[in-house]
Amino acid sequence: MKYYTIQVKNNAEERFISLFRERNPALALPLYFPRRILPERRGGETAYRCAPVFPGYLFAGLNDEGKRVLAMEALRIMENFFRFLPTNGAAAPLSGRDLEIVLHFIKHDEAAAGISRVYFDANARIVVISGALKGLEGRIIKVDRRKGRAKVELDLYGTSFRIDLAFETIDRR
Repeated sequence: MKYYTIQVKNNAEERFISLFRERNPALALPLYFPRRILPERRGGETAYRCAPVFPGYLFAGLNDEGKRVLAMEALRIMENFFRFLPTNGAAAPLSGRDLEIVLHFIKHDEAAAGISRVYFDANARIVVISGALKGLEGRIIKVDRRKGRAKVELDLYGTSFRIDLAFETIDRR
């Protein structure tokens, strides 16, 4: 399957998907909006919120060339649509490292990427057991043990950005 990137209005991603599916049921186009769970501590209480991994971006999975043209035209006329990447006139499927990063997060699409389980080795380096951080260890640039967050540097279409991913520390046994 080939995956295409769609830029839409920030904070309108879920609404965009539901409207598209409502208006185009025959297309049955898989649209992905990767999300992550983040803990937030306020007043001594921990609450969890769902945040996008790629704010303002959706990913469409297509493998049929004829369906691709129909789907792209249907997407293009939707409100809150901005453009296809890398350029609106020449939408190209993701490939290489960009595709790996997106696939890493869209496998969690049914539910948001949860909290990773980690421990710290004798040299105070983070070791990921499971979760969204698994496989991204080399991209971790900062760890905040108190907040239970790791700052990860990702890139998409040559643009780097940083996001926080949650973790819980477990005893190594």
